[in-house]
Amino acid sequence: MAKRVESPSSINTFLQCKRKYYYQYIEKHSVPSTIHTLRGQIVHTVLDKFYSVSIISFTNATYPQQLRVELQDIFIKEWGAQREALLQLHLPREKLITIFDETLLMLFNWYEHFLCELKVKVQKTGDVQLAFAALIPQREIELTSASYSVHGFADAIYSVNDAVHILDYKTNAQTEIKDSILLQLAIYSLIYEEMYGKRPDKVGAFFLRDTVKMLDVDEHLITLAKQEIKKIHEHTSTAEHIDAYPRTVTPLCKWRDGQCAFYDFCKPHAH
Repeated sequence: MAKRVESPSSINTFLQCKRKYYYQYIEKHSVPSTIHTLRGQIVHTVLDKFYSVSIISFTNATYPQQLRVELQDIFIKEWGAQREALLQLHLPREKLITIFDETLLMLFNWYEHFLCELKVKVQKTGDVQLAFAALIPQREIELTSASYSVHGFADAIYSVNDAVHILDYKTNAQTEIKDSILLQLAIYSLIYEEMYGKRPDKVGAFFLRDTVKMLDVDEHLITLAKQEIKKIHEHTSTAEHIDAYPRTVTPLCKWRDGQCAFYDFCKPHAH
């Protein structure tokens, strides 16, 4: 049986619950959008488009407010572009307004960090256009490994004083690098090394409610990625029957205001 091309998301799903992995990646049931997935998509699009803003008319005196307005305008347009998808969630209007406000605050928090870096660059170069250009990362870069049969998309890759930093944007309520995020960053590090012949120097997550948290890329991180990729391939390349993918019943099956996408036909609490 051929190896399935995995991703950090599919591997973390496998680790969380093999039955959920089976439904999503073997039987290929569709996974409906949630407010969290839609918000994540909107935020990623906004931050990508922000770096393409034309600032030719901006001056060293006016750019901080002008860029903030540009960021807000991009967000409002992207939120509007997802209007139908958001309405299909059937959330109360007050809830959508709260999510809108929270998301805008996340983006403004990101912007304050960006602005601090930009001001330093402006002081060095004396020119906001040059400074802004120097801070533009590679965005939405596909990372693919044929030898490990795994791929993913890096939100941003920066060159920082000849060092390479890979960064992922997170809208999570929790702002710690938990195991699933650690594995994602480990896999990105492994693939990057294979693709470019060198390891990234640092990888990390920008928790948009909080701040950036970075890790050094070391042998432990690379080994973690190799081990988990090997485990999933060993299992999925030899087992296709549902019985080989048992349920893992946890609070992630059903919680106060939501449930797993497959809860209704998985029926984890009926067994």
